[in-house]
Amino acid sequence: MIHRIAVDLSDTKAIEIELDDTLAPKTISSILKCLPISVGIHVWGEEIYTDPIPVVEYKENQKALVNLMDVAYWPPGKAICLFFGPTPLGRNGEIRPYSPVNVIGRIKDADKSFLRNVQDESSAVFRIL
Repeated sequence: MIHRIAVDLSDTKAIEIELDDTLAPKTISSILKCLPISVGIHVWGEEIYTDPIPVVEYKENQKALVNLMDVAYWPPGKAICLFFGPTPLGRNGEIRPYSPVNVIGRIKDADKSFLRNVQDESSAVFRIL
């Protein structure tokens, strides 16, 4: 089943995300139960990740490499990650998380350019649409 959520990014526009519970059903269920949530966000290369959220899920179909526009849960940091380009650990344009993540969905917005303007240590609100 697909679940639509919005992420209201401070100082930019909102983005829509589709969570696909066939990818990591336990993780997605836990995330949906804690929404809406307001969190601090950080930028690492072309990845935005959140401060810890009140979700504890572990290895669920983890991936060491992700695709452009993937959304994932990072168990060690209890964070949601939005991947919109290469990360510092990637080689030759790879999108490599700091450590394996549970991929949970995709960013729907086709134009990712505005994500480059998101400021480190700003905030976001994740909410169900």
